[in-house]
Amino acid sequence: MTVPLRVDDAAHRGDETDLPGEIAASERTPLVIKLLVVATFIVILNETIMINAVPRLMMDFSISPRAAQWLSTIFMLTMAAVIPLTGWFLQRVTTRTAYAVAMATFCTGTVIGAVAPAFPVLLAGRVVQAAGTAVMMPLLMTTLMVVVPESARGRVMGTVTMAMSCAPALGPAVSGVILQLGSWRLIFVFILPVAVLVAVAGLRRLENVGETVSGSVHWPSVLLAALGFSGLLFGLSEIGARDGVTVGLIITGGGALVAGFAAVQLRLAQRGRPLLDLRTLVHRSFRVSLLVMAASNMAFFGAMFLLPLYLQDVRDLTELQTGLLVMPGGLAMGLLGPAVGRVYDRFGARLLVIPGCAVAMLSLGALATIGRDTPYPLLLVVHILLMASLAAVFTPLFSVGLGDLPASLYSHGSSLFGTIMQVSGAMGTALLVVILEARSTRLTDGGASDVDALVGGMRWAFATAALIAIALTLIALWIPNRPKGAGAHASPEPAPAV
Repeated sequence: MTVPLRVDDAAHRGDETDLPGEIAASERTPLVIKLLVVATFIVILNETIMINAVPRLMMDFSISPRAAQWLSTIFMLTMAAVIPLTGWFLQRVTTRTAYAVAMATFCTGTVIGAVAPAFPVLLAGRVVQAAGTAVMMPLLMTTLMVVVPESARGRVMGTVTMAMSCAPALGPAVSGVILQLGSWRLIFVFILPVAVLVAVAGLRRLENVGETVSGSVHWPSVLLAALGFSGLLFGLSEIGARDGVTVGLIITGGGALVAGFAAVQLRLAQRGRPLLDLRTLVHRSFRVSLLVMAASNMAFFGAMFLLPLYLQDVRDLTELQTGLLVMPGGLAMGLLGPAVGRVYDRFGARLLVIPGCAVAMLSLGALATIGRDTPYPLLLVVHILLMASLAAVFTPLFSVGLGDLPASLYSHGSSLFGTIMQVSGAMGTALLVVILEARSTRLTDGGASDVDALVGGMRWAFATAALIAIALTLIALWIPNRPKGAGAHASPEPAPAV
């Protein structure tokens, strides 16, 4: 497919090129992708950057640990509620408009967080930050699918994976360093000028890609998506914090609204104007990739939550020490992204995804054997292996899944990937926490010390994550080596507007 690009002139682009034929010849990553990767890294970093600030916030605002954890939970809730709307949004505005809206929204939320006089205002700032973040990832993925040919997609997708995986892994380490300098407000103070600089630089160089389409928003769909996805994720995050009946009703209600949203989208698709086009699920490679991605995130986010908890509550490490210990795994995951992309371009997905799932299973199995004095070098190596294995999985999944779609569905496929990542991550974390607490309580009732009970609960939780990885490995056997759908070749359909 030849994508119409609105480029002012070659000189404006410098020595970069955005033309698909030139990309293949020069092996360069398009400038538009580089700019979006940097911006996406900055905004996604904030998903986990507040974790280490929880003790300070508890003292400053006189709140409980459960209340303080809402700084992360509210971010995920907002992401889950907003991402389903981005497929519609990205088709109706230009690349520059979407970028400007996302970065302006994120910067506004950062200012609110920096000056927040009360905890509810700080939460509001996090909501605004997350709303801007929710636009960036689908914008990046959709633009990539438009401007990069299939033959170079793995390499470029590897660069994207580097930003998307490194950012949340580095969040606690970055905040740990900043908190050594003073108040938690410095986190926002440090992030704001960087975000503004990236936003301004991006707008100066960014070009519009694709064509916009007109159409009004279907507000009942917006309401169903916002209430359904946020309600479902809220219910999952409250498992263990509220009584089972209340949580069950919240989850059931959220699930029912999501089902209603899906039914409405199928009906709207017949008229050609869905908010989130579920016809993406008709494509087999996309379905399988989505399923593997969901299982991967369940294990990944659950393990990301459990390991810092073990290091701080069992091994008595500080926030900074914990962040530094898990940082090499995040760096390994990100730095391997480009290499994984090149392997994918040459050999396809199966050589990466199937072994990657198997190594993730073995790594989680090793974590299921942790004790009170497990050597730190062993924990470091296992964590690096886990992160590296997931790097081998994520890049091919995005490439194969989105590559199976026709161009007109790229934005919707990207939005669905983002939604599933948020919901499955929350599900995995909630599931492992419930197992951790249930096992720990049983051991405590049996006379075990608090630390031994916590270690026992950790083992069961990591073992559950390993079981998820076993299922993940079996599902991965269905992954095709290359995209088989319309997205892998030229298509007469119009390009999505981004």
